[in-house]
Amino acid sequence: MKPVIHLIVAARPNFMKIAPLYHKLKQLNLFDIVFVHTGQHYDINMSASFLNDLSLPKPDINLGIGSGTHAEQTGYVMISYEKVLIENPPDWIVVAGDVNSTLACTVTAKKLNLKVAHLEAGLRSYDRTMPEEINRIVTDTLADVLWTPSEDADVNLRNEGIENSRIIRVGNMMIDSFEFLRNIIENQNTREHLGLHPKKYGIITLHRPSNVDSCYTLCPIISAITELAEKTKLVFPIHPRTQRMASKYDLLAKLQKNDNIVLVEPLRYVEFMNLVIQSQFVITDSGGIQEETTYLNIPCMTLRKNTERPITCSQGTNRLVNYDDLNICHEEILKGKWPHGRKPDLWDGKTATRVVNSLESLIA
Repeated sequence: MKPVIHLIVAARPNFMKIAPLYHKLKQLNLFDIVFVHTGQHYDINMSASFLNDLSLPKPDINLGIGSGTHAEQTGYVMISYEKVLIENPPDWIVVAGDVNSTLACTVTAKKLNLKVAHLEAGLRSYDRTMPEEINRIVTDTLADVLWTPSEDADVNLRNEGIENSRIIRVGNMMIDSFEFLRNIIENQNTREHLGLHPKKYGIITLHRPSNVDSCYTLCPIISAITELAEKTKLVFPIHPRTQRMASKYDLLAKLQKNDNIVLVEPLRYVEFMNLVIQSQFVITDSGGIQEETTYLNIPCMTLRKNTERPITCSQGTNRLVNYDDLNICHEEILKGKWPHGRKPDLWDGKTATRVVNSLESLIA
C-alpha cells in the first residue's frame, strides 16, 4: 500500500508551487496523491485556466470555501478539512506559501496529530500588519518539516528557535514552474498582440491595500506612473481591487487616456510571463515576481517598505522603492546602470526533485 500524500492548493500562487511537485510524484509513482483544493480562490474560470496551463487534473477534493474575511476563510477551511482528515487521514500533508488555507490546513492537521510539510517556509517580512506574515509564522511553528527556498529563510527559522532537523533547504519551486512552462510562455503572442517591442516597455502590477486602498498613497503612485509613461511604454494588467479604487478616486480615466499606458485585464500566468521575459523592467508590489525577475535578470522596482524575499535585493535585481524613487530608478535603468544580480543557490528548476527525495526519506 502506497503512502498517501495530500497536496493543498487554495489561491493562484499555490498552483504554481504545487504543480512541479505533483508531476514529479506522479512520474515516480511512489505515493497515492490526493489533490485538495480548498476553493479559497473562487474564480472558477481562472482556477480552470491554471489547471490547464500546468497540466494538473481536476482536484480530488474541493472544499468550495469561496470568499470571506480572513477569519471566515480560515474557519471554514478548518471545519471542512477536518472532516476529510477524520474520514481518511493521509501520511503527509503538503501546504505551500502563505495564504489563509495554508495556516488553516496546518492547524487542523496538527490538532489531529498528522504530519505537515511546509513548502516555501522561512520567508519573513517582519511586518505583522501583513496577514500573510501571520500565516507564515504560525505554519512554520507547527509544521513538522520546513522546506526553505534560500539561505536567509534558514536563518530566519533558526533565529525563531526552530531546530535544524526540521529545516531542509530545497530551493525555489516557482523557478521549477517557470521552467516547466518556458516553452509555452515563449510561444505566447501576448507582446505581439499588444504591439509591444522587446525591451522597450515596462510592466506594472499593483494590488496591495497599503498602496491602493487610500487616495493618499494611490494618487502619487498613479502620478509617478504617468510621468514614467512619458519616456517608456507601460503595460498595466490592472487588478480588480486597484481598478475599483482608481475609479473611486477619479484616477482611472487618467490611466485610460494615456496612450503610453496599456491597461489590460488580469492575465494568465503564461501570458503575463510572456510579457515579463521581454520587458525592460517591472514595477510591482507582489511577491513572486520579485523572484522571477531575479531569475531572469530583469530590473524590478518593488513598491513596498519591506519584502519577505530580501535575497532578491541582496543577490538579485530587485530594489524596494517608494513612489518618489521611481523616476530616478527609471533613469538608472534607461542608462544601463541598474545592478545585475545572480541566481540564488538552488534556484535551478530542480526543487521538486529535492522535495520528493526529502519525502521519501521522511516516510522511510
